[in-house]
Amino acid sequence: MSARFEELDWSDTPMGEISLRRRREPTAGVDVFEVKLGDEFLMSSLFTVAERELAHLGLAELSKEEADVLVGGLGLGYTAQAVLADPAVRSLVVVEALDAVIDWHQRDLFPDTVGLASDPRTSLQRGDFFAMCDSEDGFVPSAPGRHFDAVLLDVDHTPRHVLHPSHARFYTPDGLRGLVRHLRPGGVFGLWSDGPPDAGFSEVLAAVFARSTAHTVSFPNPLTGGTSASTVYIAS
Repeated sequence: MSARFEELDWSDTPMGEISLRRRREPTAGVDVFEVKLGDEFLMSSLFTVAERELAHLGLAELSKEEADVLVGGLGLGYTAQAVLADPAVRSLVVVEALDAVIDWHQRDLFPDTVGLASDPRTSLQRGDFFAMCDSEDGFVPSAPGRHFDAVLLDVDHTPRHVLHPSHARFYTPDGLRGLVRHLRPGGVFGLWSDGPPDAGFSEVLAAVFARSTAHTVSFPNPLTGGTSASTVYIAS
């Protein structure tokens, strides 16, 4: 039996104090890994269905035998892990703003995603996804202008509830047009959101992309005994 609570790592970052904790969840009888930024809970290993579905739904839109994928936001690694499980994925670049999060994966601190960082298809890129998106060079400094078949983003809580004010512009037509520059023809954009479908953001997607859909992803919530839901937006 593991200890009921353990702080695995803590560091001060430009975005605030970030901590990685493991605790025993008695209602589910499992160890839960959680990340906090300041006073906000960013993610939990207790709820990963929607993060995985971001990868599944996004890659389902591609009809290529070999795909180059970019994930914005490493987190606990569930989206990246689901991407790598697709045999069509040739390469995966994960852009993460915080060195500490990259270090957690390089040290294999999460039992569910052990080996993610060492997969030969994976490149963990330290950087600000939103600033890189606005730049001509794009997301890979060693390969300026590199394009991707799919870009999957899981950083902010929702398009309206962002972690930093500088992120807000991305969720506008101009911001998303900047992203399109980094996609190959027929490329796919996917976004995780911790909330119900937002009609206003769906209109923004429709103004930029030929096709877009808001998928409601439901999953059991052992803390409430009921069901919770997130939204995955897919546009191409």
